[in-house]
Amino acid sequence: MSGRKIIAGLDVGTTKIFTIVAEVVGDSFEIIAIGKSPSNGLRKGIVVDMDLTVDSIKASINDASTQAGFTIEEVYVGIAGGHIKSFKSSGVVGITDGVVGQKDIDRVMDSAQAVYVPLDREVLHIVPIEYIVDGDGGILNPIGMKGVRLEASIQIITGSVTSIQNLLKCCELSNVHVVEIVLEPFASAMAALEEDEKKEGAIVVDIGGGTSDIILYKNQTFFDVSILSVGGNHFTNDIAVGLRLPYLEAERIKKAYGSAMSQQDDDMNELSIMVANRVVKVIPRKILTDIIAPRTQEVCELVRREIEKMGGYELAPYGVVLTGGASLLNGIDIMCEGILKLPVRIGGPVGSGVTDAVKSPIYTTAFGLLRYAMKDNKGEGNAAVVKTWDFYGITGNIRGWFKGIFSKEKNQVKNNK
Repeated sequence: MSGRKIIAGLDVGTTKIFTIVAEVVGDSFEIIAIGKSPSNGLRKGIVVDMDLTVDSIKASINDASTQAGFTIEEVYVGIAGGHIKSFKSSGVVGITDGVVGQKDIDRVMDSAQAVYVPLDREVLHIVPIEYIVDGDGGILNPIGMKGVRLEASIQIITGSVTSIQNLLKCCELSNVHVVEIVLEPFASAMAALEEDEKKEGAIVVDIGGGTSDIILYKNQTFFDVSILSVGGNHFTNDIAVGLRLPYLEAERIKKAYGSAMSQQDDDMNELSIMVANRVVKVIPRKILTDIIAPRTQEVCELVRREIEKMGGYELAPYGVVLTGGASLLNGIDIMCEGILKLPVRIGGPVGSGVTDAVKSPIYTTAFGLLRYAMKDNKGEGNAAVVKTWDFYGITGNIRGWFKGIFSKEKNQVKNNK
């Protein structure tokens, strides 16, 4: 590994954990390993059993390490879950010497960040949305502009301290150092959107196992984010209950035969199911579709409401990109397009660094973590949008705080021995 720059993304999902390892080559990277493991110990993106979660993370990292031929020591880890909240804030300062400089941007960002954050929450990201100079808004880079008054509109994303702490501790116990915690919808948008979509405006809906992440992206940054506590596992649970099947069998037939919309020949098509893992039965495919379709419609309606709250119908002319494992459900894009009244496409990672091995939507978040890591290595990481924006992340403070806790715990163990 001497002289090689290695980056790794760890996507800790509710149903699967992916570790993607890449080597930095110039302004891009080449994927050298993809570690996979079933995810146990999480519910709706939140750690509920630490031992099981640690075992799952270790299995994924060890798989990637074996493929890469060296031990993975550092990762960029994604975080999601219903505990994630975001809100807008703004600040205003006078412009020094009549021309906007970096110090003015620093001061206005400090002003915008001067808001109360509850003690049980921690700031994950602070993203500039726009600058306003003497009342003229929509400015992405105000440096060098003349004026007397500078304003900044920012988006602040916070998470539960407990949820962040548990995820970090699971990573530490898995023997990997967390370089940065990244909001998973942010990573998904960085991976799944084309450049014109990022600029003109689009919405990414990442439907995972336990949650559905919605992010509005425009002007090379995100305007808003929302996380729904519903995902692919709910489809599987509906099938398991409706057909009285074990969960694993319900998951199997969902992937093999599931559809969000009825087909003309569904009554004639039949599928075999394993009841109680020993009795094979044959049922019309229409029965399965009739179970899945209402849940799909419900998810689409919930997404539509969130898009309305975000102002997505006015800000996202490129419509919606569906990604994540549940986006592979047959017909889900057609149903979503009919309910959302927006263009909808299913997409996985796009752009530089993408190989056939990671084109599937199931890898979108993990691949996006690599994109974030690349920007971080260039000094743009916390901005992850426009180079001249000075984006202040406070995640480093969280890592330092918890790293101190873990160090104390280790020292106490040594002293007790």
